Amino acid sequence: MSSFPRAALANFVLLKNDSNFYLSNQKNMRVFVTGATGFVGLAIVQELISAGHQVLGLARSDEGAKSLIAAGAEVHRGDLEDLESLRLGAAMADGVIHTAFNHDFTKFKASCEADRQIIGVLGSALIGSDRPLIITSGTGLLAGRPLATEDIVPDFSASPIPRVASEEAAIAIAAQGVRTAVVRLPPSVHDDGDHGFVPALIRMAREKGASAYIGEGLNRWPTVHRLDAARLYRLALEDGSAGARYHGVAEEGVLFRDIAGVIGRHLGIPVVSKTPEEAADHFGWFAHFAAMDNPASSAQTREQLGWQPNGITLITDLEQGTYFGE
Repeated sequence: MSSFPRAALANFVLLKNDSNFYLSNQKNMRVFVTGATGFVGLAIVQELISAGHQVLGLARSDEGAKSLIAAGAEVHRGDLEDLESLRLGAAMADGVIHTAFNHDFTKFKASCEADRQIIGVLGSALIGSDRPLIITSGTGLLAGRPLATEDIVPDFSASPIPRVASEEAAIAIAAQGVRTAVVRLPPSVHDDGDHGFVPALIRMAREKGASAYIGEGLNRWPTVHRLDAARLYRLALEDGSAGARYHGVAEEGVLFRDIAGVIGRHLGIPVVSKTPEEAADHFGWFAHFAAMDNPASSAQTREQLGWQPNGITLITDLEQGTYFGE
């Protein structure tokens, strides 16, 4: 406790979580955000500032720094490869939200292992202080189940999905006394400026001249609007429990066939079914995600944090046409 600034301690209140006490700063925290200039991260920055927090945002470029300043945040220069910059950013904050991730899927496993190391470094700056560390994972870790819920922990040793590294890292750093929580995001976090899975599908459809799904296309993707996701991160920071896992899920499962249908209609191209063998050629590296069945619930998250997503649905967002440059 002696390492905490008195000004920071003045803003904290003592709460009880089961038999363990921990400190939680409800308002006016100084929050270090990695990925602060990204699609989800910048929305989190804006959400935190609107709620009265101060934000120290990680930026690796002058352009990124300008966007943070425009949003009202302080800038901390650094990147994911500069681990010392990450440690210093965390050390200067009352809490950390980690959203940064290298989305180069040609080296996905290496990126996941890098994230393991990054979480360890961020956590090392928080040991003994009870300051919260919110990390990002994905509901895709629980794909193939009838319904993914927050209480399910994948078998890390048997999982073929490299992204488990992030949750393993959270557990490891929690064992050292860091108050961690995990936000699992769905395959589609949608809004203007999205550069994730749905835009990848649109690019492939344009290139191939057809919008495809696999088999009957009945596999499901959970979704959430970006602003709803940002609000969840804030609530997890302010009111989250140590060791909790939260699901940023607004829609439990949108049929992949319906997503492909909207894409085909807006591009004016056929919507076609592919066999699993044909899908490998059509989707390439994306075939695994195109086949993923990942219905997911956020019932526990809503009950525990009072989170109520109210953004438009993915299909409504697609129908507006901005994803297609209309």
